Amino acid sequence: MRADAQRNAEKLRAAAAELFQERGLKVPLKEIARRAGVSHGTLYNLYGTREALIDEVVTDLAAGRLDEVAEHALSFGDAWDGFAYYVEKVCELQATDPAVADVVSGRYPRAELLMAVCDRAQTASTRIIERAQRAGSLRPDFTSEDLLLVFGSSALLARAAAGAAPGAWRRGVAFLLDGLRTEAVRGPLPVAPLTTQQMYDVLGGLTANP
Repeated sequence: MRADAQRNAEKLRAAAAELFQERGLKVPLKEIARRAGVSHGTLYNLYGTREALIDEVVTDLAAGRLDEVAEHALSFGDAWDGFAYYVEKVCELQATDPAVADVVSGRYPRAELLMAVCDRAQTASTRIIERAQRAGSLRPDFTSEDLLLVFGSSALLARAAAGAAPGAWRRGVAFLLDGLRTEAVRGPLPVAPLTTQQMYDVLGGLTANP
């Protein structure tokens, strides 16, 4: 890569990182080019697609944050405390970093590196859930698909309430966690759990409009 192209790529990565974290992964590419001080054509010549830019800029950041939270959750001696920490911390990341919120929803299947991060996060979520269920503290009918819907709903609330009530999502998470304890179960749930495809379809509907 020529020196001028390398400089432009670095400016685009910096601008994309800023805007993705400010506004999420759907920010217009023209705005990224404008902040970087390069043309829209330069962005496309260097990266080609939004997904390629996302893979270049967001993957390592998202992986580091989500992996750290999952590892810490699994280190708790009490499985319920680890599960509650994980739910609260991922919701907090979503509330403070719109890019992470979009990563958790798995909305960019053509961003292959990012999808690998999502798959790893889903595997970690399953381990955290099953650990709490084996300990008898988390209701046995709660699934990893349920947890992703929790994250999607919390992210939507956090984004909508950011100006008027930025901490509103914390209240919702607290109510949710109380309802997920084994002792809160009052009978079978009214519908079957969602399949993975249904879950992603629902998340796509939740996040269709920023």
